Amino acid sequence: MKTSLKYIVVLVLLVSFMSCQKNSRPNYQYMPNMYESVGYEAYQESDAFANGVEAQLPVEGTIPRGNFMPYEIEDTNDGYEYAKANLKSPLDSTQVDYERAKVLYDVYCGICHGTKGNGKGKLVEREKILGVPSYDDVGRAITTGSIYHVIYYGKNTMGSYANQLNEEERWQVVAYVEKLKADLEK
Repeated sequence: MKTSLKYIVVLVLLVSFMSCQKNSRPNYQYMPNMYESVGYEAYQESDAFANGVEAQLPVEGTIPRGNFMPYEIEDTNDGYEYAKANLKSPLDSTQVDYERAKVLYDVYCGICHGTKGNGKGKLVEREKILGVPSYDDVGRAITTGSIYHVIYYGKNTMGSYANQLNEEERWQVVAYVEKLKADLEK
């Protein structure tokens, strides 16, 4: 009898707890501001900052997370000439992966420059783009620095690939372009 009374009491307590639950509204929240955050509009007025606007610029010198490193050479003709003369690859010969670089080159460069670097890619063959020079053209005299600079900023009708390739991938492509240039000059 005592055990059945215990079971009845436990059953009554469980039923009472279950009957108090109301699924149509949320239950008690321990930290409601974590669930119901205040939504700020980016350009609304605010007294939180001195200029009265919610949106603020990052602190000077801030760089984004990830593999991004700032490239200090300007996107000017003087910057191009400076990069052409002075910029060297941080990769040594053991860090260059030509197989991976070839894949990157074929995806981003080969469509215009051709798989051999001779300026006869698919878009040139189909006459969608004209005037893509070969890497072994004497008048171009490309260097490690000039290749990197052009990949970073673009030149003439070629756009920038700074957003598609991270710094290490750009240097891999530079090494592969130099290899293609050497193969064409043989």
